[in-house]
Amino acid sequence: MEFVTIQKQIQAEIVEKKSKFIAHLFPVESVEEAEAFVKELKKRYYDARHNCVAYRIVEENKIVEKSNDDGEPSGTAGAPMLTILQKNNLANVVIVVTRYFGGILLGTGGLVRAYSDSLLKAIDESQKIMKCQGSQMQVILEYNEFDRFQYYCKNHDISITNVEYSQHIVCKIELEDAKKEILWEDFEKKTIIIKDIKEITKKYITKSILKK
Repeated sequence: MEFVTIQKQIQAEIVEKKSKFIAHLFPVESVEEAEAFVKELKKRYYDARHNCVAYRIVEENKIVEKSNDDGEPSGTAGAPMLTILQKNNLANVVIVVTRYFGGILLGTGGLVRAYSDSLLKAIDESQKIMKCQGSQMQVILEYNEFDRFQYYCKNHDISITNVEYSQHIVCKIELEDAKKEILWEDFEKKTIIIKDIKEITKKYITKSILKK
């Protein structure tokens, strides 16, 4: 499974007939984290008329989805925002749009447009990342092999996420599943010189950073 997420939290605002819509688009790793973010936003904007929600979270290779209109007419807020997340293949994100009522009714069509436009503005302003299934691994090598290993990683789209300098160089790396098979093969054939290599965990890793 591949999906798009965002690099960091984004806030965007629009005003529609004196009502202010504040969109908070936030990257998360679990439903628990998403719910905690929603709870914190509702507490922060306790004086707002509505705090409408949608999220999509990858858990155990499945996408968990939720939307909530928070008192707006059914289907005018949460559901349209969830549809936008789906169409953009966005996951591991939660969107909360806070509305301060301006005194003028927008009607169902106006509400759908306002909630949708505020989310679309946040998406447009965010830095998007493509995620794919992969692994985090630990590699141990000699100091004199480190430069060569860095060059190898660069050429094979392997990310070195951490380096420890002790008796040997200890690296944590992240790579796609397909790249992992190549790495194991090169290790066994001694195409690259590594003292030890092991898988730490399966995880979704960054495949690429998408251009705005």
